[in-house]
Amino acid sequence: MIVLDCSAAMGIVRQTEDGKCIKAFFTPREKVITTDLYYIEIVSALSKYVKTGEESLEKGMHRLRAAIALIDEFVPMEEYYTDALRESARLNHSAYDMLYLLLASRKNATLATLDRKLIALCEQQGIDCVHISDTPEVE
Repeated sequence: MIVLDCSAAMGIVRQTEDGKCIKAFFTPREKVITTDLYYIEIVSALSKYVKTGEESLEKGMHRLRAAIALIDEFVPMEEYYTDALRESARLNHSAYDMLYLLLASRKNATLATLDRKLIALCEQQGIDCVHISDTPEVE
């Protein structure tokens, strides 16, 4: 099982080199889950590209649909938000990221992220995460 965060999803839908590596890590039968916060995080990330003119609204909408299609299950954040606050304070890290980290921990899943600080935190906390250096070569 994979927990996909917004940074990894954006890499995948924007077809960056790192995104292609993350996508290559997925197996066809692997379930991909995320928190329902993902919806607004993806919208917010894509809106930056649209507002600056780097991408058209049409392209942004296409990428939005593609990002949502990556997910098999959205887990309600109300199951995690109090623990996210607690862990955010304890670990001095973003509450948004704590939702993904907690989800991966509780589901015994692998966290897919491109956020280097979150990767370091996963390593520190013993949470399995995808490292770009671990992913298969992409042609």
